[in-house]
Amino acid sequence: MTPPTPRGRPAERGAATVLTIAFAGLLLLVGAALGVVQAMVVAHRTAQSAADLAALAGAEAELRGAGGCAVAAAVAEANGATLTGCVAGGSDVRVEVLVPGPRWLGQSADLAATARAGREK
Repeated sequence: MTPPTPRGRPAERGAATVLTIAFAGLLLLVGAALGVVQAMVVAHRTAQSAADLAALAGAEAELRGAGGCAVAAAVAEANGATLTGCVAGGSDVRVEVLVPGPRWLGQSADLAATARAGREK
């Protein structure tokens, strides 16, 4: 048994401080993990939006007789993505784009997206 302190309390003063610091560290870790997940979701949405817009612009250019892949590359770049693949045929355009992913907590993967646009056959 722990001897009482002069005020009659047990000698456990400071235990709440240690527990509070532990919970604060846990909340910091969870917050950082959620930040990485949120950044990955935003990057994926950026990649998919850039792919969709590039495919639509490329298909429109193909219909007008211009180079669909060149237009798709310019639209992808304007939306923060890099065009990594493009296939244009007739009025159909398929694109692949790449967006840099977050570089937090050891994450280093880039996010890719694909899209297709053109007339129904």
